[in-house]
Amino acid sequence: MAYTDIDNPELYFQTKIFTGNENTLAVTFDGSENMQPDWVWIKNRADTYNHSLFDSVRGATKRIASNATLAEATVAASLTAFNSNGFTLGNDTTSNAPNNSHVSWNWKAGTSFTNDASSTGIGSIDSTGSFNNDAGFSIVSFTGTGSNGTIKHGLSTAPKMLIIKRRSPAQSWSVYHASLGTNKRLYLDLTDAVETTTSAWNNTAPTSSVFSVGTSNATNGNGENMIAYCFAEKQGYSKFGSYTGNGNADGTFIYTGFKPAFIMVKRADDTSNWQINDNKRDVD
Repeated sequence: MAYTDIDNPELYFQTKIFTGNENTLAVTFDGSENMQPDWVWIKNRADTYNHSLFDSVRGATKRIASNATLAEATVAASLTAFNSNGFTLGNDTTSNAPNNSHVSWNWKAGTSFTNDASSTGIGSIDSTGSFNNDAGFSIVSFTGTGSNGTIKHGLSTAPKMLIIKRRSPAQSWSVYHASLGTNKRLYLDLTDAVETTTSAWNNTAPTSSVFSVGTSNATNGNGENMIAYCFAEKQGYSKFGSYTGNGNADGTFIYTGFKPAFIMVKRADDTSNWQINDNKRDVD
């Protein structure tokens, strides 16, 4: 195993399987350590309800769907609280359907920040958010300008992956991945092959303090509220890379240096679906 400073990864990420009850439901994690999540991603495993994503920066009850262009919705009966070892749901069936099995993927950020770009000299667009440098994860809220700009992400190392959503009006999700380059974009809600564009990331890689956005409405809509999820690589805990498939029944071996608890894959050169695997559901 690769060297890592993270002795217990369950302090920063956990997958939880739970059964909905269409009533108030406190979902608690199974790990030995408490973890208050800041990003909760829920999917009904038994039905075709949308994915439901919540974070502590936008606030409880604020839902966006990773598989759709839908604008952010305030749903009072959805996720109502981020708790010290889980979260609480109301009776909204999208994320709490009765007798249905659900999966939730949960990340911890935890340290709040506010950046006035003109005062600090960090970036050109103001931002607020929550970060966790140990785990290399941050949640960043900002208002787009429609012009090329830079935004503080709160981390001490450059992110390898960015996922950005315009909260309103409806808009596709934009994904930056270091292995694709600064002029490439994937769409989280679509099966599209990778797109070549300079308008998403201004053809500029993230640095240890900021990430760049261009003129695209999907990453920097003028006057629009945006949310970004930022991931930096941490040895022995997280890995962001690419591989070439071989078509063999046994598949391709991808070395990470640790046993992954969560894997998200997208074939970049065609219209294949996104795929998510974790260590709590069937792993065959």
